[in-house]
Amino acid sequence: MAPIPHCVVFCDFDGTITEEETFVAMLKQFTPALSAKLMPEMYARKLTLREGVRQLLESIPSKCYEDFIPYAEPKKMRSGFPEFLAFLADRNVPFVLVSGGVRIVVETVIGDLAPQMAGIYAVDLDTSGEMLKPITPYEDGNELVAKVKVMGEYPCEQAIAIGDSITDLNMALHAPLVFARDRLALYLDESEKTYVPWHDFHDIRTYLERYWAEDDPD
Repeated sequence: MAPIPHCVVFCDFDGTITEEETFVAMLKQFTPALSAKLMPEMYARKLTLREGVRQLLESIPSKCYEDFIPYAEPKKMRSGFPEFLAFLADRNVPFVLVSGGVRIVVETVIGDLAPQMAGIYAVDLDTSGEMLKPITPYEDGNELVAKVKVMGEYPCEQAIAIGDSITDLNMALHAPLVFARDRLALYLDESEKTYVPWHDFHDIRTYLERYWAEDDPD
């Protein structure tokens, strides 16, 4: 039986690894009217992510899929991300990317950093019909990609969550250590859940360096 890793980092993609909310912006571009209607309902938690994101993706014609890659290519990653992956690798800490967005966009942006990750979880798309059809084996509860379900695939002594929005709330509520920014921080304030605020991945690395040094008996 393989030893259980001491820590595993679970990280969101849109607005977390990327500087901007790429998936939200993509939905606004490819299905603007429905996005304007459903996005506020999802943020207000009047409509589940599972229902809302599915409706939005299924309203986009399959012929638009070929436009997703050129849309994603210019998107920038947040400062310090490659260095953060190297920092975790040096300490044998697995990094798992968990996105409620579309896989082709995720993989286009992260490019050759993908092999440094223990896993990449996102929504796949069936383009065989007239409209896109989302495919995900981790659909559960109120999420199209249930991030807590993914966390269950990686048993560890301490799960570390990094996120920025409503899609990361369940993951954050189930992680002992959370790095939160933007909307996620507000949701966690409402839930009275402790978190570490952050701006870029240099901040997270600095915090973990101190945190793990204090945790190391040597």
